[in-house]
Amino acid sequence: MRYLVSVIDDKDTPGSIDRQPAISEFNERLIADGYWVFAGGLADTTAATVIDNRGDAAIVSDGPFVESKEYLAGVWVWEVPTPELAQDLATQASNICDRKIELRPFQ
Repeated sequence: MRYLVSVIDDKDTPGSIDRQPAISEFNERLIADGYWVFAGGLADTTAATVIDNRGDAAIVSDGPFVESKEYLAGVWVWEVPTPELAQDLATQASNICDRKIELRPFQ
């Protein structure tokens, strides 16, 4: 089963910025175990653009789609055999990257 693993940071209490070596080691383990599909960090929310083309003309605006102190900082996509393993890996990921993790299966 594939999972979207969202890394959630907080503007008021951000995670540690010195976690890249541990995250890289965790990623290498995911690759070695065959769970890695894709991952990437995201630029700051100030670099975001929102496009809404549901009406007569597209509306383009700066910034995130919602005003919030929490924001999406990065993602993984994992392919793991059980929900329990996905939750265990997400628990490890939260500790390793010092941020909240949202674990959501693909439909």
